[in-house]
Amino acid sequence: MTCVFCAIVAGDAPAIRIHEDDDYLAILDIRPFTKGHTLVFPKNHVVDLTDTPPDTVAGMATLGQRIARAARVSGLHADGNNIAINDGKAAFQSVFHIHLHVVPRRTGDKLSFAKGMFVRRDPDREQSGRLLREALARIDTAEKD
Repeated sequence: MTCVFCAIVAGDAPAIRIHEDDDYLAILDIRPFTKGHTLVFPKNHVVDLTDTPPDTVAGMATLGQRIARAARVSGLHADGNNIAINDGKAAFQSVFHIHLHVVPRRTGDKLSFAKGMFVRRDPDREQSGRLLREALARIDTAEKD
């Protein structure tokens, strides 16, 4: 069986890309809990937390933190974020290529978040992706100044 994340990295499967560099890719989740739910993963295939080098986990966390910041300053209007790595089948890992979830949250969104756990769709993923990419670009510009 082919790894879907490896296929996305290779350009053989579609994804809404939020960020890409030499080592990592960040894409919108196709079944999001909330608008802007992003997956961050290394381009090199590693299965789970136990076989991922610590510096790779740190790089995922660093990029995840930037995306969380972008969710706050973008039109997604996030007040916070849930960050998670599901490690293994027992922990609900469904794609066996390590990945970090960045799930934007809004104050008082408990009911809509719970609904999102069941419905898991964003009617305008392209807009959510554009908002995050634009916010990341603004953050990068501000950090260079």
